[in-house]
Amino acid sequence: MQLFFNSTISSQDTEIQFSKEESRHIIKVLRKTLDDDLFITNGKGYLFKAKITLAGINKCIASITETEYQDKEKHHIHLAVAPTKMNDRYEWFLEKATEIGIQEITPIICDHSERKAIKFERFQKIIQSATKQSLRYHIPKLNNATTLKDFITNHKNETCLIAHCEETKRTSLKQILSNTESLNFTLLIGPEGDFSTKEIDLALTNNYQPITLGNTRLRTETAAIVATHSIVYSLE
Repeated sequence: MQLFFNSTISSQDTEIQFSKEESRHIIKVLRKTLDDDLFITNGKGYLFKAKITLAGINKCIASITETEYQDKEKHHIHLAVAPTKMNDRYEWFLEKATEIGIQEITPIICDHSERKAIKFERFQKIIQSATKQSLRYHIPKLNNATTLKDFITNHKNETCLIAHCEETKRTSLKQILSNTESLNFTLLIGPEGDFSTKEIDLALTNNYQPITLGNTRLRTETAAIVATHSIVYSLE
């Protein structure tokens, strides 16, 4: 099944009109024609089955024939990850974390961050594309970039974790997942230079548990993917 994305469609709608760009893709690239079926999600849990009623390259319209709703996952995984120096590495993380099953992502600006700005619209498009690719009906929430201090102040969760590389007492993520019944996780992943000691202390003061993701030193985006997969796998 090929899935299309349209955030504006609702369960009360009876038809959908695609943008000029989408219409061209559907009719010219995918070679869809009159009466062909399309599957669309609005990223809010709904899957719409629709039949093409107007097959124009610049204007494609489809009539909705079936509507299905999928409940949200019972768990909630929120990763706060520092933007990487190379944008494409962060984009890779967004794509793969979405495919694996993350629910929420926040870019955090840290003391050692080399990149302090993000391309929100581009990141959102990557997440939308990955949502379609993985046939998910709930699109992960992407928040605006914020400082680590503000994030810790404003985001509390059932299980709050910080992954860092300092040689201090840390618990493996595997051990924490084996000994908890929590379904809600917030995890901090730092930049290439790791979190500063000050930032780690701030997190610990706010009841974040220090963790390790293994015996090897991981890149920011790799650590984020390892953490996402580990948590999702443990909850299946």
